[in-house]
Amino acid sequence: MLVDTTHSETNEGPGTVIIGAGPAGLTAAYDLTKHGFPAQVFESENVVGGISQTAERGGWRFDIGGHRFFTKVKQVDDLWHEILPEEDFLLRPRMSRIYYRGKLFDYPLKAGNALKGLGVVEAVKCIASYTAAKINPPKNQEYFDGWVTARFGKRLFRIFFKTYTEKVWGMDTSELPADWAAQRIKNLSLFGAIVNALNPRKGSKKITSLIDEFYYPKFGPGMMWETATEKVRKQGGTVELESWVKTVSWAEGEGATSVTVVTRDEDGAEHEKVVPASDVISSTPISALVLSMDPPASAEAIAAAKDLRYRDFLTVALVVPEKHGFPDNWIYIHTPGVKVGRIQNFGSWSPYLVKEGRTCLGLEFFVNEGDELWTMDDEDLVKLGTKELEELNLITPGSVEAGYVVRMPKAYPVYDDRYAANLEVIKAWLAEHTPNVHPVGRNGMHRYNNADHSMLTALLTSENIRTGSKHDVWSVNVEEEYHEESSASKDRSGTPKGTGRDAPMIPRRRDEEKVSSSA
Repeated sequence: MLVDTTHSETNEGPGTVIIGAGPAGLTAAYDLTKHGFPAQVFESENVVGGISQTAERGGWRFDIGGHRFFTKVKQVDDLWHEILPEEDFLLRPRMSRIYYRGKLFDYPLKAGNALKGLGVVEAVKCIASYTAAKINPPKNQEYFDGWVTARFGKRLFRIFFKTYTEKVWGMDTSELPADWAAQRIKNLSLFGAIVNALNPRKGSKKITSLIDEFYYPKFGPGMMWETATEKVRKQGGTVELESWVKTVSWAEGEGATSVTVVTRDEDGAEHEKVVPASDVISSTPISALVLSMDPPASAEAIAAAKDLRYRDFLTVALVVPEKHGFPDNWIYIHTPGVKVGRIQNFGSWSPYLVKEGRTCLGLEFFVNEGDELWTMDDEDLVKLGTKELEELNLITPGSVEAGYVVRMPKAYPVYDDRYAANLEVIKAWLAEHTPNVHPVGRNGMHRYNNADHSMLTALLTSENIRTGSKHDVWSVNVEEEYHEESSASKDRSGTPKGTGRDAPMIPRRRDEEKVSSSA
């Protein structure tokens, strides 16, 4: 077993080991090395960026999930423009719409636009359904379906709310709590739209809009992190790909002292080395971090780590003639009967992502690792994506020229009725036994953050290490100005309802309860 004793010339000691080369991990490495502090990054994949990577297949570049570079956090905005020169940014128009049975509707959803787009006959049926719901509302409005139906009627609920929501979270809307619906649908009033149609002046109402433009690296978000990697190395740090941290060794009273890193050579043989660490910054899923501890963490912390859940994601990218593109960055697919949840047009993000006369459509599927779609062969996924594009009449048969698949495990940390308590157990154990281990980022903290807030947690952690400051990175959260409001109310157990982010509380199914209790 090798022992790596690399350290910086400007700061004595083993330095900081960083697990994961996503936005949070590379931000920490960049800030540390910029100030002369040693940092070593280990990334298990062969590409940097995490979920913000730009995947490359066959000369095409794909954005995984779509990343708009917009923030109200000045430190983050400054860092973006410090890493990339201005000429590498494009200012892009923001456009997203809902696709339902061959028609496109505004997003965020506007009731007047929705009724107009559905046509006179369907609009009348929707208004009749709305009236019926007002006269005889659902008795149970504690869940998403009853809450929305009571306010918009059953027809509009089925058209604009049910299908897509169930695709994203993989469960029936009758199981999703209603408080998330209240976050998602604020400022949308069907009654107001009807009044406005009859008397526009009396019924006019301002609807909150989202940003109209955003910055975007011309070769995709991965360009940011590929450049950051180069700069970390120039500043004296290291970034090693296809290298994963097997264990984080710690000693009582000392915290983390080293990590064991596993690499694989060209012949497939694995090699281990022990890397000393004064601090460890971890953007790997916090569940994996806890399970990597040597000696093992407490039984309570291990149980809490194993109880955290994730939602996974895959993209099927299909090359088609440019005429089959659309001006939207992406469209949400509400048409029932297809599995695809959202479709990106990479040509609308940047002309540098596509080739002349062609564009690439990224079909996004929300999955669970190990399920039917996740385990399907790439060839069959390309066939499925092609079939669904043709069924949606978004392309003509025979238009797909090539297809590629990118899988992204643990893309979304799941907020369920136990995640907050599990996190408290884990945080308490880390604080007591390994105070120099610092979780950062989305998966590192099991927080459904955007990239800018993930980066901020890394910047504050770097400052804590460099200066001895005491920033509480767990207080970094999303801003109500450009995300849904969080509910201040609490459930019967005292747990806050609502997440303050575009994600619901996902309840446990009975079969999952049995598995957890027997684990």
